Amino acid sequence: MTAPMEASNKIINIAVVGYGYWGPNLVRNFSELNTARVHTVVDLNPKLLELVNKRYPATKTTTDFQEMLRDPEIDAVAIATPVNTHFSLAMAALKAGKHVWLEKPMAETSLQARSLVEEAEKRGLILHVDHTFIYTGAVQKIKSLIDSGELGKVLYFDSIRVNLGLFQRDVNVISDLGVHDFSILDYLFNEHPIAVSASGINHFPGTPENLAYITLFYESGLIAHANVSWLAPVKVRQILIGGSDKMITYDDLEPSEKLKIYDKGVSFTDDPKKIHEMRVGYRTGDMWAPKLDGSEALRVEGEHFVDCILTGKTPITDGRLGMRVVEVIEAATSSMRGRGETVHLPRQGSSK
Repeated sequence: MTAPMEASNKIINIAVVGYGYWGPNLVRNFSELNTARVHTVVDLNPKLLELVNKRYPATKTTTDFQEMLRDPEIDAVAIATPVNTHFSLAMAALKAGKHVWLEKPMAETSLQARSLVEEAEKRGLILHVDHTFIYTGAVQKIKSLIDSGELGKVLYFDSIRVNLGLFQRDVNVISDLGVHDFSILDYLFNEHPIAVSASGINHFPGTPENLAYITLFYESGLIAHANVSWLAPVKVRQILIGGSDKMITYDDLEPSEKLKIYDKGVSFTDDPKKIHEMRVGYRTGDMWAPKLDGSEALRVEGEHFVDCILTGKTPITDGRLGMRVVEVIEAATSSMRGRGETVHLPRQGSSK
């Protein structure tokens, strides 16, 4: 926990760095918060800054990152730039005394991620990583179902996250798409995998891997699988979670019933009286689709980030969660390049 801001009614001044793909979403959401305002937008492309000037005439713009850092009015810096710039920009912002919002994955290596976590903790600053899916109504509902024990013992997590493109130049498909599943898994199960096995390929020489199949193993017996690809003819965003009592399907592209809960399961018996019968029984009950919070996840996340700055609370997706996700990306990428060789991760027990 960091020290809270002195004035409870203070407006947090935020600088957004990078106005390319994701930056405009950050500027829009931060601009609409009652507790924050976008003070400055930084980008190396003057034409993008012209768009900012037209849409947000009260917001300052600059191509000079260091000039922005020297501005004492700025409380926090949101970084939405290529991954290979995350470490240097975030470290500079932290050393300038600014709270940091960092896009995912938070760094290229777990060593870089750990350095950022340590710097933020040393300075008492908020380090928030933008794992947006965690703030969706669907993932929040799944979390409550798991924590309440309604699913029983969770047996598996199976995800398909595929589409045609967008091909990335600086990261492979695991960093681009698998990162979502890794963060969701960390949040839902409060457990770090002990081993990872992955296979994948780059079909076009000189480019990052564009397709991968990843399996994660957990000490509790949970097994998780993710299929990620930039080469699918359709976009699919589906997750299956199987419990001993109930099962869940989550389709993020479904317009109304994204989450469905099935009262289905399997039971086994070792009763000697039934030794000559089948030992497995199947249970089929009702299916229902719970009502979900329809708030925009990025808006919820932005409010949470600002609240953490004002109160000193630790973000749900803090730097340590972001660091654990980078550790899994590293392990999965290493396994993939070793043609599926199992890579073991340090046993950490609870991840919180």
